Amino acid sequence: MAAELFARWAARTEASLERLLPDPAAAPERLHAAMRHATLGGGKRMRPLLVYAAGTALGASEELLDAPAAAVELVHAYSLVHDDLPAMDDDDLRRGRPTVHVAFDEATAILAGDALQTLAFSVLAEAAASDTLRIGWVRELAAAAGAAGMCGGQALAIDATGQVQPLPQLERMHALKTGALIRAAVRMGALAGGADAATLARLDGFAAALGLAFQVRDDLLDIEASSEALGKTAGKDVAQAKSTYPALLGVDGARACLRQLAADMDAALAPLGTRAAALAALGTLAVTRNH
Repeated sequence: MAAELFARWAARTEASLERLLPDPAAAPERLHAAMRHATLGGGKRMRPLLVYAAGTALGASEELLDAPAAAVELVHAYSLVHDDLPAMDDDDLRRGRPTVHVAFDEATAILAGDALQTLAFSVLAEAAASDTLRIGWVRELAAAAGAAGMCGGQALAIDATGQVQPLPQLERMHALKTGALIRAAVRMGALAGGADAATLARLDGFAAALGLAFQVRDDLLDIEASSEALGKTAGKDVAQAKSTYPALLGVDGARACLRQLAADMDAALAPLGTRAAALAALGTLAVTRNH
């Protein structure tokens, strides 16, 4: 049941992105092609799925959720384009395909990332929603993407390369780099459903545990899975001397951490009952995924 629901929401996201991205036949063709290469035809779509799951749990329509779901995925896509650049993580494989700077060139990749980010905010500004809701969406996404969120987390990750980080520092870095956008996705959906402060607080707890669980699982997959299975280069964390949960806790310790985070997600969602079934399934997916 959940798999069918997620497939439908992923298809809605893909259709929205296809419609919103610029025509590759229109000038500047290379930039437009790079934007589409970065965004379409791959990825788990976890963040838009969280928008739909949180929003529909609180009674929002899928049509209302289309804009924030697309916007959060556009920001995620932009972040991957820039993270893969030689000046950042220097990767040449993403979602089983050449990264944007490899398929095109570095300058085009930088511009494509910039354009995807600005398109995300344009989508929210022009959404068929109340002014209050649109401003709320913009506020959440901007906070998650900036220096107090994703960009700040990436800066901390760069500073920490080659150093052994204590666990609290590692958790803070990932709470910003990965967790902030996941939290924003959940909150944007919840805002569309008219969530009150108490419900938002519960969902924040769920999102915080989910963001960390996503990263712990990523760290385990980096040492356990192949590049073909991951769709990106495996073993990069060890090669770049990055602090990871398995490195600090051991593999068994990282798996125990995942189990605790799964329990934390269940506890946060418990007051919502069956309404939160899709969110709970996404939490399980984050913990058990193999790519």
